[in-house]
Amino acid sequence: MQSPVTVSPVWRRPVSPIVCRFADDAVDLVVVGAGYQGLSTAFHAARAGLSVQVIEAGDIGAGASGVNGGQVIPGLKQDPETLISLFGEAAGQKLTRFAAKTADTVFDLIAREGLDVDHMRCGWIQAAHTETAMQAAMQRNRQWRAQGADVALLNPAEIALLTGAEGYRGGFLDRRAGVVNPLALVHELARIATEAGAGLVTHDPVTELVRDGTVWRVVTASGRMLRAKKVLVATNAYSGRLVPKLAQSLVWLHSFQIATEPLPAEFDLVLPSGQAVSDSRRILVYYRRSPDGRLVLGGRGPMRQPRSEEDWAHLERALHRVYPMLSGVRISHRWFGRVAMTSDHLPHLHEPEPGLVIAAGCQGRGIGLMVSLGEPLARYLAGGDPSVLPLPITPIHAIPLHPFRRLGVAAHVAWYRLLDGLER
Repeated sequence: MQSPVTVSPVWRRPVSPIVCRFADDAVDLVVVGAGYQGLSTAFHAARAGLSVQVIEAGDIGAGASGVNGGQVIPGLKQDPETLISLFGEAAGQKLTRFAAKTADTVFDLIAREGLDVDHMRCGWIQAAHTETAMQAAMQRNRQWRAQGADVALLNPAEIALLTGAEGYRGGFLDRRAGVVNPLALVHELARIATEAGAGLVTHDPVTELVRDGTVWRVVTASGRMLRAKKVLVATNAYSGRLVPKLAQSLVWLHSFQIATEPLPAEFDLVLPSGQAVSDSRRILVYYRRSPDGRLVLGGRGPMRQPRSEEDWAHLERALHRVYPMLSGVRISHRWFGRVAMTSDHLPHLHEPEPGLVIAAGCQGRGIGLMVSLGEPLARYLAGGDPSVLPLPITPIHAIPLHPFRRLGVAAHVAWYRLLDGLER
């Protein structure tokens, strides 16, 4: 996961140890993967009385749930009118209502369960760097206002005041959004899931899933074998060969991030009100202030493992483009992780065989989306009623020429980066 040039992210801090244990050899539900989706589902399922075992291949938070940008953004990549056109009026409105409340779900859970997670709910800004992007922001604002969302359109003066950044034509402000410490959140989800009764074991990858009559036989690398009525595979960008075609239905990317040293008081104009920001470029960057005053900025990185600090240089250039006054500020931390995307930029639900359920695809909305999916997934796994799910269950479709995806993605990234540079 990490290379010798990365260091611990600024939001890594000592966390309470999680008691890792196996539940009984026969359980109602096995959850493969201890990220936001898996742990949220395990928590809700255990609270509902199911016997649950979570099995994680590595450390808690070693995947995307621990190394993401910490932005809790409601909605999906597509806006309400697009969702309705894709799914039809009833299903599209149902998905829109679910997506509208994903940030509420996260922050309500933190408050209700007393989670020890640094968080701030001051909103999210999608910053428009061209007039075309500003027109898109106007459409997004119009559609979400029609849904009753607390959103607003920002003019150049307003976005300059809220971000302290240079060069934006305006933007879209979603006051429902916020930021969290992502690693703390996944650890706290592990804590409340185990306190609710779920078993949890780490560093023991699931190597085999076999349908055996009416139950599933789950085998791990250590040789442990469990029998489960239902299985949730919550591996997303870290999906391997466990479920046929699953990995081939996803495109994974590396998300690289940097953090500055704590900014001196003279730079208090940088995000003074605490909003998170994503820009409108094809290869976007996103940034926020950390609780100790650093600027944390992320974006796409090389498809290979990083080899040196130069692999983060594009983010330093982006930082200095947005905030030229920070050119002398030291970059103190660099890290990266893997995230999953789908070809249509929508989350997908699958059940390739009875009792084997999969949810995949985040597209930059992973915290709100995957935490929020936990409750309906738990209800579906307990009762089998698909009407409780916000999305229809669809077959797994492998992406054509998937083995060449890394070359294709790398070429697209390079081309889009060139186009973005020409628009400055």
